[in-house]
Amino acid sequence: MKKPYLIGITGGSGSGKTTFIKELRVRCSESQLCIISQDEYYKVREDQVEDLEGVKNFDLPSSIDNKAFILDIKKLRRGEAVSRKEYTFNNKQKEASIIEYKPAKVIIVEGLFVFYNSQIKRMLDLKIFLQAKENLKVIRRIKRDRMERNYPLDDVLYRYENHVMPTYQKYIEPFLPEADLVVNNNVSFEKGLDVVTAFILSH
Repeated sequence: MKKPYLIGITGGSGSGKTTFIKELRVRCSESQLCIISQDEYYKVREDQVEDLEGVKNFDLPSSIDNKAFILDIKKLRRGEAVSRKEYTFNNKQKEASIIEYKPAKVIIVEGLFVFYNSQIKRMLDLKIFLQAKENLKVIRRIKRDRMERNYPLDDVLYRYENHVMPTYQKYIEPFLPEADLVVNNNVSFEKGLDVVTAFILSH
């Protein structure tokens, strides 16, 4: 069996990665495309680093269980299915489900730190970076964290200033020059989505 083609997708928080891959999921069948997200591999809250104010910082490379994430990527590459309990971002109002990852001809590995982690980066056949203006990313982050994760507004803004921005500047943005494709998402990512969809279907 031919080894699956691995595509890495990264970008700052609020750049539109989740929406982008959801659109790809709609356009491609499960046999054509598997999407595995780093968001499902966060360590439990108790294991997260606290900042000087005692606030848990979920925006560090160390906040991810990379050992489990890499292990599951390798399983998918070998043609093995993977099951993972959904990470609900400590939202007590949301019940976690079981996510099933099925092997496919193309595998998308998505997350903030998929370029930063050298072991993951070496496995990637194509690297895609989603980019957006800072003010747009802030607005998108506020909407997502308020609606999907039930975070208070003050908490969202504090984390963006003290965790999200420093992390983007240190662990994400420096890898922009290494991307094979940069998708601008200030207004729309439709053209980039068309290009990536066509590329996936060609495999």
